[in-house]
Amino acid sequence: MTTASRKSHRFYRAIKRFLDIIFSLIGMIFLLPITIIVGPIIKLQDGGPIFFKQARTGRKGKDFNLFKFRSMPVGNDVMDYQKEDQMTKFGCLIRKTSIDELPQLWNILKGEMSFVGPRPWIPEYYKSMNEEQRRRYLVRPGITGLAQVKGRNNISVLKKIKYDLEYVDKLSFRQDVKIVFLTIATVFKKESAYSNKHAVHDELAELKGLGKNKKA
Repeated sequence: MTTASRKSHRFYRAIKRFLDIIFSLIGMIFLLPITIIVGPIIKLQDGGPIFFKQARTGRKGKDFNLFKFRSMPVGNDVMDYQKEDQMTKFGCLIRKTSIDELPQLWNILKGEMSFVGPRPWIPEYYKSMNEEQRRRYLVRPGITGLAQVKGRNNISVLKKIKYDLEYVDKLSFRQDVKIVFLTIATVFKKESAYSNKHAVHDELAELKGLGKNKKA
């Protein structure tokens, strides 16, 4: 990387972080009334917590706790691959509208995530990847990314990683803005962003070399 390229890259990262802070703060202000409405509904369903947190792997392979509005019943074991995830009636609604993702604004403000970047996956993914695949962790994970607008859960895990690496190799404001607009269009199409446990199990098996389909 040339000196000019390094300076350009540092400028991009600094400005992107600045924008992440500004827009996450603004978003959290607008999130407050939504929390006032959504929070009690989640609480009244079963008396459980309003927020769901789960360990995810972030930049440089460092784990952090990702936050979402809870859409599953208390006691649902997200790591039990023998049983499919259960969702509450209200949980189905906030999943379809992506409202459950809004608490991740807190993760962005803390610097653990960005608005745009590869999706943060559970640590088991990172442990199953080779060094080339782990390059997707050179940047902060995002609420949305290139893989999400290119097919979300309709493409294989290897294809997702391929798009993530493409994003990392072509970092630019133009790319980020394009992804944001494509994400808005995807949300309005109501395409599911939810990956069920069987799909996660299959993806991990494929990464470990146990999957039947080895094509990206």
